[in-house]
Amino acid sequence: MLRTLPVLRAGSVCARVRAAAAPASALTAARTGRRGMTSARSYQGDVSEKETIVKLLYNIGSKKEVEQYLTYFSSVESHQFAVIKVGGAVLTDSLDSLASSLTFLNRVGLYPIVVHGAGPQLNGLLDDAGIVPDYIDGIRITDEKTLNIARKVFAEENLKLVEALEKLGTRARPINGGVFTAEYLDKDKYKLVGKITHVNKALIESSIRAGALPILTSLAETPDGQIVNVNADVAAGELASVLEPLKIVYLNEKGGLFHGVTKKRIDVINLDEEYEDLMKEPWVKFGTKLKIREIHDLLMRLPRSSSVSIISADHLHKELFTHSGAGTLIRRGHRIFKHSGPKAISNTDVDKLRTLLSENDPQIVDGSTSVASYLKSLESKNATIYGDTGYDIFASVITPEDATEPFIVEKFVSTKNAALNNVTDNLWSVLRKDFKSLAWVVRKNDPNLAWYFERADGSYTENDLVLFWSGVENLDLVQKLVARFVTPRSGAAGPVKINPAGTRSYSSTRVGLFGHQQRRGYATKTSPRKVGIIGARGYTGQELIKLIDNHPSLELSHVSSRELKGKPVADYSSSQVIYSSLSPQDLPANTDVDAWVLALPNKICKPFVDALEGAKSKAVVVDLSADYRFTDSWTYGLPELYGRDKVRQATRISNPGCYATGSQVALAPLVKAGFVLPGLSGVSIFGVSGYSGAGTTPSPKNDVNLLRDNMMPYALTGHIHEREIGHQLSRGFLSNTAPLEVAFMPHVGQFFRGISLTVSIPVSKAVTPEEVQALYEQTYAGQKLIKVLKVGEIPEVRDIQNKHGVQVGGFAVGSGGKRVVVVATIDNLLKGAATQALQNMNLALGFDEYAGIPL
Repeated sequence: MLRTLPVLRAGSVCARVRAAAAPASALTAARTGRRGMTSARSYQGDVSEKETIVKLLYNIGSKKEVEQYLTYFSSVESHQFAVIKVGGAVLTDSLDSLASSLTFLNRVGLYPIVVHGAGPQLNGLLDDAGIVPDYIDGIRITDEKTLNIARKVFAEENLKLVEALEKLGTRARPINGGVFTAEYLDKDKYKLVGKITHVNKALIESSIRAGALPILTSLAETPDGQIVNVNADVAAGELASVLEPLKIVYLNEKGGLFHGVTKKRIDVINLDEEYEDLMKEPWVKFGTKLKIREIHDLLMRLPRSSSVSIISADHLHKELFTHSGAGTLIRRGHRIFKHSGPKAISNTDVDKLRTLLSENDPQIVDGSTSVASYLKSLESKNATIYGDTGYDIFASVITPEDATEPFIVEKFVSTKNAALNNVTDNLWSVLRKDFKSLAWVVRKNDPNLAWYFERADGSYTENDLVLFWSGVENLDLVQKLVARFVTPRSGAAGPVKINPAGTRSYSSTRVGLFGHQQRRGYATKTSPRKVGIIGARGYTGQELIKLIDNHPSLELSHVSSRELKGKPVADYSSSQVIYSSLSPQDLPANTDVDAWVLALPNKICKPFVDALEGAKSKAVVVDLSADYRFTDSWTYGLPELYGRDKVRQATRISNPGCYATGSQVALAPLVKAGFVLPGLSGVSIFGVSGYSGAGTTPSPKNDVNLLRDNMMPYALTGHIHEREIGHQLSRGFLSNTAPLEVAFMPHVGQFFRGISLTVSIPVSKAVTPEEVQALYEQTYAGQKLIKVLKVGEIPEVRDIQNKHGVQVGGFAVGSGGKRVVVVATIDNLLKGAATQALQNMNLALGFDEYAGIPL
């Protein structure tokens, strides 16, 4: 379920809220800091480096999302951004990911405070020493021998993290004592275990002022100087109680809390509304119950702006900087009340409601109506009204006279304070629980329009208004809804009506409701479509998993890898998926899978395809190998060049190669315009790829020692991409003529990802660089994943890495205007493989082509 930042406008349904921020520049806030912490808040490195890091964050979320969260996190003093508790297992298994994540945060001017444990490491050393760990009520009994070993292992693990950060250029300060003062928890029962009584935040603030991340252990001292052991979760909680940070983050290997029945990751828990019922669930027991109770008790002591995230180190950025998140977000929220009408509200509360509406409802603010008139109008309607105890939010839902029709969300008014404290999200969740069907209207230019589409089962757009509905399955009833909302009523308190005589939004594919065309997947929302990946151990498979994890309408159901069988899929946070090892015969049996992606080496896919064909499976198959790129019954999936309609109708799609995609983008405009003749020899392509293109299986082409200070040519003639490029361009643009022949010379460079292609093209008539550039701009106008540079601008690999498109430029002309040189760059793992596969899947399954692809 989406977690979104609102742009609050009274009178319209607000988006679901994780956090909120003022529209100030995030970079400005990050540089200047707040309230006396300027030197700490300002990153000492080059400003351009900070901006580069921020741009990297755009790969996991939109620019707007990232800057909103940066502004929000930068709005408090540095030590109030986040307390991050790191488990000992994370230090052992994910140290590099953790150090990288913390470095990213620091590069944008943030100073998370880290407190870590070392339980698994301590258990290992105790076992070596012949000491059997002993626990009472989940608390480790700590005698002198255990404590001595604990002090040693804590210091070692603390130093490991500090050194890992320093290697990345991030200043960090190890703090092994002096922060926590404690008394004995129960000396007779637990021995040297402490209960924290005081937190000395001066040491933390000193570290931040010096520009260093504070890295704390959870050891404490009694007033007389005795070192005592404290559970790291408890230490993090006590630290948070004193600092009152915006975020408390618990890093674990699973990446969140998972529902005991559905096994799905729990996205959000709103404690005020859900805590009591949640604690009664039969699967909430033992450690899970204790964890939720401790977090509840902690947040009850903190401001409502504070929240807890449970997440893995790998997905920390996505959890902090995107609306959708990646782990489990736990917050207080606000308790929502409901009444059968305005008369049920007490006189005192009516005054609070009057203040809310008079200050935040635009129709009342501009004088179109008054509070008294609106409340009186509700008395004559069968209305249910909602609000929160502080009267920061109000909604009215009208019950229709015809019981078959949906309930109408007539008004939804919220203060900024409600947005900051997540009340809007709580209220919307309550409405969806209380009413089986709803309808509402918003403006087409509303910044939260995408969120409304996610929440709705269907929509109808007329001029600048959009009618949404949810839980309405009868198309005749939908027609009645549209007929009811016909003529706009100026100044009305209720929904604005719309005229059905116009055209629908998102219309282009097949005839649908009211005779207009509608794009598959937009008119009627369905449950997520299931995707299975065969051969996901490689780099491309991992990138595709990440993309599906961020897709609004896809769900990963199977991930097959013999080497990783039984292990959890680390890059997928939407639910818990375990690697399996599927045989070809297993695929037809999984009839609920809507699309299979074959991420296998060449010449291995056929048994899987044959099994699906034999079972007459209608599942979409996207093959990333070269096995079917020359098979006429398969659709070659390069939408920008060969059209989208064939892909929309296809169930068997051959995904183009990475070199071949970039090369065809570089050649196609000239070929299509008739400048390149089939019989004209001399088209040559010099390509250099990062070593990720050689896959994960060890070979000389991905051996970093062999590639250091080196570039390695290979397959200088007869490479399969050479044939693929000529074959597809000829079939697409040169029908009934001799095939186009190209010479392709691939190389491997010492960088990890990305491809540079320098293409030399003899042309049939003289051209100028400006004419060539104009031809490319015209050819690729409107293509969101192809960027055409200006004359003389040459694409570079570093600018395309981790990007989802192709850059094409250079446009040099020689030999009297008869030879054109074009340079193209592409990320071989993304547009060269995973992103293109997702494009093709989106089209074949009826979604927007770019759904789930960061643009």
